[in-house]
Amino acid sequence: MNNIAFANPEFFYLLILLVPMIIWYIWKDREANASIRFSTIKGFEGEGRTIKYWLRHILFAIRLIILALIMIVLARPQSVNKWQDVNTEGIDIIIALDISGSMLAQDFKPDRIEASKAVATEFISGRPTDRIGLVVYSAESFTQCPLTTDHAVLINLMRELQSGMIEDGTAIGNGLATAVNRIKDSEAKSKVIILLTDGVNNRGEIAPATAADIAKTYGIRVYTIGVGSQGMAPYPVQTPYGIQYQNMPVEIDEPILKEIASKTGGRYFRATDNDKLIRVYAEIDKMEKSKIDVRQFTRKEEKYLFPAIIAFILLALEVLTRLTIYKNIT
Repeated sequence: MNNIAFANPEFFYLLILLVPMIIWYIWKDREANASIRFSTIKGFEGEGRTIKYWLRHILFAIRLIILALIMIVLARPQSVNKWQDVNTEGIDIIIALDISGSMLAQDFKPDRIEASKAVATEFISGRPTDRIGLVVYSAESFTQCPLTTDHAVLINLMRELQSGMIEDGTAIGNGLATAVNRIKDSEAKSKVIILLTDGVNNRGEIAPATAADIAKTYGIRVYTIGVGSQGMAPYPVQTPYGIQYQNMPVEIDEPILKEIASKTGGRYFRATDNDKLIRVYAEIDKMEKSKIDVRQFTRKEEKYLFPAIIAFILLALEVLTRLTIYKNIT
């Protein structure tokens, strides 16, 4: 029984009901009177009680066993010693997301930042066994969520992101350095940063190339994504009449993004619309499949069938016996 657990152990309290049933049966048996009266029983003197007389109590015992087995079935016995060796994917990933003002450009639908959040969310949902974290940057950078397997929390924090949370600018080096700092001490065999930006490094104390060197030192692979259409795109511009959108040239520092990816063993991708951004994440997802052998419990196996079958057999035996051997004994 060490390898058996019960999903509904509270049903065992019903076993207490068997006690008054036993007491009632004993009392009834002692108080039983013959249905046919004789003027004398001298003719039966010397006749011992047969085995059939004593075996009549077996019917009641069988009924008690049937009730006990039904309670065991209701308690739902389950095996807990089923182990299985499986292969699963498990790596540590930090998403470093640019939230500068230019990410509000509407060459993506509804805009770059919302499209990036939506695609990243789908990526996170598709990797349930990975630890994933989130770093955001503009003129500065900070950790929105450390590495975690609680993807529901991570996705909620992702949804809360919006441009303007920190001073505007594009500090690619700082964003990458913060991501490196968050993942460098990981013991995972594969450590990955996905860095997404739509601009040129123009702020921050750390140069992107320097941050890439640090990532390389710690064996961190960096995939870089340049987000923005080719040519012109509608950017938000503050005017005396509020924010208006004006077509402005798209400027992405592709050489430095390619350099970061090359140094760290990653790849550079250019996403010019929502569909291409989805394909970029899909390709990264396909490349980053690090198989790990894991020994884990399988789904618990239900064990109520055996006691249910025994209860059914005993019930059939009890009914058959009452209708044949003991049909005249009431």
